[in-house]
Amino acid sequence: MPGAAATGVPDGALGGIVSRTLTAARHGPVGVVLRVAAMAMAAVGASWIHRVNDPGVLCPLRAFTGIPCPLCGGTTVFIEFGSGRPAQAVLANPVALTGALGVALAPLGLGGRWWALQPKTRAWLLGSALVGSELWQLVRLGLLRV
Repeated sequence: MPGAAATGVPDGALGGIVSRTLTAARHGPVGVVLRVAAMAMAAVGASWIHRVNDPGVLCPLRAFTGIPCPLCGGTTVFIEFGSGRPAQAVLANPVALTGALGVALAPLGLGGRWWALQPKTRAWLLGSALVGSELWQLVRLGLLRV
């Protein structure tokens, strides 16, 4: 493949397979299946690692201050899914789960709708999601009473 080294894809038969897989992961239902399969493998792997050796709190902000960041619980989402507990995964961080679903479904063209929004609208939506996520984490971890 010409330019394979420039793209980081190895030369030869393996390079062709990797290149075709990466191209397929960008478009259509095959892309969704490949992304969901990769996420599922990561979730099962994270769940296994967590079961064998619990690394404790991974969020640097929470480790040093005790205050969670808006993305706290993102790893827990994958650990809970990989352990077969979807309800606990949703409760860990709904925003992280929504983001993961957005990445998984992006090959179906949903990303085009996102980028079609005005930049101010996208910023407002992301900001609102992060504020909502932070409030969720503060309540979930008992730092804010409702």
